[in-house]
Amino acid sequence: MSAQPVHYEDPQDPQVIMRDLPPRERELFLQQYQAAARAAAADPGRYQDLRRLLHTYSLIVVAANRPGYYESIQEAKSGVGDAVPLDEALAEELARRS
Repeated sequence: MSAQPVHYEDPQDPQVIMRDLPPRERELFLQQYQAAARAAAADPGRYQDLRRLLHTYSLIVVAANRPGYYESIQEAKSGVGDAVPLDEALAEELARRS
């Protein structure tokens, strides 16, 4: 067996995000990415904002590509479906951890 280089694709790479985002999400990502990149170029203290944006969108890529993602959002907005109020979900999670 020969050693082959491992191909690692950074999920926070803007090109990977653009490629993997559903088309309906791409324009907003591009606008937000360009604004964050300009801000980081003008003020290095804003670099962490750019990194947070890329991290957030890498998570959106995973979520938005799951079956039923957009339907679940619509259900939550209209108050139907299996939504759990945040305070109830937090209480359940804290109880589970203790």
